[in-house]
Amino acid sequence: MEIKLKPEQEQFISDQIKKGKYQNAEQLISEALNLLEKKLTQTDKITLEELRQKIEVGREQIAKGQVTDGELVFSQLLDKLRREYGVEN
Repeated sequence: MEIKLKPEQEQFISDQIKKGKYQNAEQLISEALNLLEKKLTQTDKITLEELRQKIEVGREQIAKGQVTDGELVFSQLLDKLRREYGVEN
């Protein structure tokens, strides 16, 4: 695989190698990809947890009778889309 880097990215990699933080570009890129993978995995976990929390809040609201008619909600969403984005039916 061939990757084209911007000059400032190449400079950053060179600087890190010169500082002794990495032995070569492959080592730096490997660590960068590992960090990205961890970040994305963590973001997915947070998103899933937030979704679970919102579902639980919704269940509690339903149990208390705090609900809104679905037709009304979709009507309001369509109105908002029309106003903000010019979306038509």
